[in-house]
This record gives sequence, C-alpha cells and structure tokens, in this order.
Amino acid sequence: MTHQNTSRGAKLPARYAAFVMPLFLSIVMTFVVSAISTLKSLGFNGSFLTTWPVAWGLSWLVAFPTLLLVLPIVRWLVGLVVEAPGRR
Repeated sequence: MTHQNTSRGAKLPARYAAFVMPLFLSIVMTFVVSAISTLKSLGFNGSFLTTWPVAWGLSWLVAFPTLLLVLPIVRWLVGLVVEAPGRR
C-alpha cells in the first residue's frame, strides 16, 4: 500500500530550475564563505555575530546575479571538457 504525501504542496514548473538552482547555490556558498572569511578576520566574538549577517547579505547580493550571468558560460565550458552522456 502506498501513501502519497499531499502536505508538501505544489512544485514549481521545471522551467524555473535555471533560477532556483543558482538561488540555492548562492545562498549556501555565500553563507559558508562569508562565515569563514568573517571568522578569520574577527574571530568568534560579539563582533562576528553582528558583522557576519551583513557580510553574508552583501555577498549574496553579488553572488546570485553573478551566477545567473556566469552559469551559461560555465555549462558551455564544461561541455567542452566533459563527454556528453551516451557518446562512448
């Protein structure tokens, strides 16, 4: 017997993947990189806890649009060096 979980709600159409993937990627990457950079500069203290969210927000504001612009170029470059599936 299978049970379908209907509490998850509707998913976005596949055409939005080109925006959702860079959104999640930019959030995670800037979260980690800004934390490491801020921690190295300030150490773990009260300053870190007030400075890091601002650093993260600013880095995300740059990273997300950059990813949207750069990902097509990166995909093209990957296509130049990685064999397409099923071509062996």
